Amino acid sequence: MKLLSEVNLVIESPRPQPGKFRNPSNLLLLSTVQFKQTLIPGRLIRRYKRFLADIWLDNGALVTAHTPNTGAMTGCAAPGSRVWLSDSGNPKRKHPLSWELVETATGALVGVNTALANSLVAEAVTMGLIQSLRGYGAMRREAPYGKENSRIDLLLEEGREPPCYVEVKSVTLAEDGIGYFPDAVSERGSKHLRELGAVAAQGQRGVICFCAQREDLREVRPADDIDPRYGAALRQALAQGVEAVACQAQVSTAEIRVVRTLPVVCP
Repeated sequence: MKLLSEVNLVIESPRPQPGKFRNPSNLLLLSTVQFKQTLIPGRLIRRYKRFLADIWLDNGALVTAHTPNTGAMTGCAAPGSRVWLSDSGNPKRKHPLSWELVETATGALVGVNTALANSLVAEAVTMGLIQSLRGYGAMRREAPYGKENSRIDLLLEEGREPPCYVEVKSVTLAEDGIGYFPDAVSERGSKHLRELGAVAAQGQRGVICFCAQREDLREVRPADDIDPRYGAALRQALAQGVEAVACQAQVSTAEIRVVRTLPVVCP
């Protein structure tokens, strides 16, 4: 069990026994982030300065919470939305509360903490939920790589195939059952695709993994109308041999659980 103290969360999933990471067929194919304490409900007043949000709690208190999301949060930050916060329990933090979940206008419960996506995907890989990423015996996180001074979210090694560089992106934007990334112009995202393309050109595996922390999606696509450069970079990366996968999480106020994979569509 791995404690994420800053957001007061726990990764909770069956751990492979020594030597079993290569063959996950005997493992429960679920990866879960459990909230260590009961989340604090409230109503969003406003999100501002990217990382801050003012919220009326159900107990009547007005608080400012940290927003662990760098995107535009389109469709997930409407004033009056029902939201849930975690308490870090850290008195040294200026804003000890963090915004974790929101209920959208369509009634979908969405995990807005993008930092959780890496942990969810790492556990999903370990549990063998993502079939194309099975067969590796070791995983490193935030390993430096590339010509643009990048760090890869997950580096899978000791497998039958070449080392696999996995870049994780959190998907919150949705319309008519389709998830879109990014929800704001993302030069950093395009840089990561260039790095993955270079990896693939060298004969190693480069994978872009979209993690959707919402249940109302059937596929994921690039948001060409928001960031056409990212869409072009994704298509170029795919042409260079980069692989695209997506996983979908079931979200509740108790836990976030990866339950299935989704197709990535690049029309």
